[in-house]
Amino acid sequence: MIKIGVIGKIGSGKSYVSKQFSCPVFNADEEVKKIYFNNKKCFKKLKKELPNFIYSFPIKKKEIGNAILKKSKNLKKIIKIVHPIVRIRMKNFLTKHKNKKIVVLDVPLLLENKLNKGNYVLVCVDAKNKDIIKNLKKRKTYNRKIFNILKNFQLPIEIKRKKSDYVIKNNFKSLMLKKNVKVIKKIILSK
Repeated sequence: MIKIGVIGKIGSGKSYVSKQFSCPVFNADEEVKKIYFNNKKCFKKLKKELPNFIYSFPIKKKEIGNAILKKSKNLKKIIKIVHPIVRIRMKNFLTKHKNKKIVVLDVPLLLENKLNKGNYVLVCVDAKNKDIIKNLKKRKTYNRKIFNILKNFQLPIEIKRKKSDYVIKNNFKSLMLKKNVKVIKKIILSK
């Protein structure tokens, strides 16, 4: 199995690029949403750790956001509780799809959490900051302050580009992007 790790800045289009590979995709952000919505054990741990912010189940993204905005150290507390669950889900995903030729891992902190062990092909999605901000502003949950705090948890894009096997420039024009992904997928499969 070839594991493609799609990395890049927040809002650079990683999830969109991941889908273009037309194979099973593990989307860590989607998994976190599911955890907040249906994992009572996680809720209890977060409520115990952040009693002034986490009130009811299912966990609301706004409560998580408020905790992060109040103290950026709260993000570390959240990560410590949520990330182990995400790792288990990722492991289960890989087991479930072990007979697939290619799988894609859309995990924003793949490098930061040293999850790219083994035969990974890293694809970095690179976009201009102005395009990223324009893209992020389309999200109803966009908050500039939270964005900056989360951004500080990620490695600089220069390091991500350097560590990657392929870099895709995202100008948010889907036809060109789809074409580039198709070419990269073909190269990966031919090796």
